[in-house]
Amino acid sequence: IMSNKKQISSLQKRQEVTENVFLFVPNIIGYSRVILAILSLYLMPSNPWTCMGLYIVSCFLDAVDGNAARYYNQCSKFGAVLDMVTDRSTTSCLLCFLASAYKPWAMVFQLLISLDLSSHYMHMYSSLTAGAASHKQISKSSNPILRAYYSNNKVLFAFCAFNELFFVALYLLSFEKTSIGSWKDFSLLHLLALISFPICAGKQIINVIQLISASQSLAKVDIEDRKKTTM
Repeated sequence: IMSNKKQISSLQKRQEVTENVFLFVPNIIGYSRVILAILSLYLMPSNPWTCMGLYIVSCFLDAVDGNAARYYNQCSKFGAVLDMVTDRSTTSCLLCFLASAYKPWAMVFQLLISLDLSSHYMHMYSSLTAGAASHKQISKSSNPILRAYYSNNKVLFAFCAFNELFFVALYLLSFEKTSIGSWKDFSLLHLLALISFPICAGKQIINVIQLISASQSLAKVDIEDRKKTTM
């Protein structure tokens, strides 16, 4: 019996060693997201509807890879970082296009890119420094808004989806030649932009809160490290 247990344990160890994180199902989905995003960027200047079709599918797969990771028990730090980097990169590229399409608002889009990148980087770094398994793992002592945002997948998905929807609507509207002169000129795209704007604005507020909270967490770590060195 002991011999059989040793053989089973040895086999399990071999399986663990031979696992290739890069070929995990959720990570393969992540690679497909990157490919779709690159294709959408290539078509962005000339084929708006095809571009946004690819872009939206890439964003939708963001929810699929998380479920796949839990279903196949293939959660990984590499997958989490790949997921976040893909999100930040695709949104930043779309905002770059919007900055060129809406030149009077270019600085606003540039600030949104900066806020998005800095808040998520600071949050990811502070989470790893604190020893969290994932940037979505929020401690009970953290900001209650962040806890509500990251602890409920439906809330997280809704904010991210409507945030992207607002930018997508702006992108498609940039190809329309007519401006709003009356209610007759008000299209479905205008309606989508109007509906999604408040949630998009809320997402930016959450990014600010995330940036401040991560900064405070890192400052606490610095203070604790300085105390250790002076003892």
